[in-house]
Amino acid sequence: MFKTFRSVFAPDEGLVVVSGDSRSGNVELDSLLTLYGGASFKQGLYRILRADTVARWGQCVCAAFPKFKGRLTCFGVDWLGRVFALDSGRLVEGEPGVVMLEPGTGEALEIPCGIVSFHEVELIDYREEALAESFHAQWRSTGGSPPLITQCVGYKRPLFLGGSDTIDNLELTSLDVYWELARQLLEQTRGVPIGTVVDNITI
Repeated sequence: MFKTFRSVFAPDEGLVVVSGDSRSGNVELDSLLTLYGGASFKQGLYRILRADTVARWGQCVCAAFPKFKGRLTCFGVDWLGRVFALDSGRLVEGEPGVVMLEPGTGEALEIPCGIVSFHEVELIDYREEALAESFHAQWRSTGGSPPLITQCVGYKRPLFLGGSDTIDNLELTSLDVYWELARQLLEQTRGVPIGTVVDNITI
């Protein structure tokens, strides 16, 4: 299982994979978390959550995106802090579909695949679309550090508040803090058109 993914995505050196006992009831997800829980790939481009953090991340993400409450099982995160999850409310060929939840844009994007095809096809053939690989390379080429599993490269000013999608609007930050700030900002700006510049925000 995940043979193609394993041949292309080797874990980053120096980062220990924390294998955990995952009992989500989804065989493919449990296999992924057991094999790679806590692993980082391609200088932090993509990371897989530890099994013991899946429930907490589900609560965190659903607090920011309440329409998904009770539907998500998170499994991965990319360098920009975008969380990938299985959505039990949307099936693809009989399996929960993958959704990408973006704290920087306030958007949830449906990906037309299940967890196996996400790793075996989407991250192989559509890595740019899924992980913004060239933007990551630009960040690294300008001296940006690869994020640890507890970090991400977040937007200083979120795009949904008028921030620019450029390197100078990025900073290395705590993944937990970034999502908590995103939750508060999304809650206060829910219903405001994306791209509106908002200056009077209380955190």
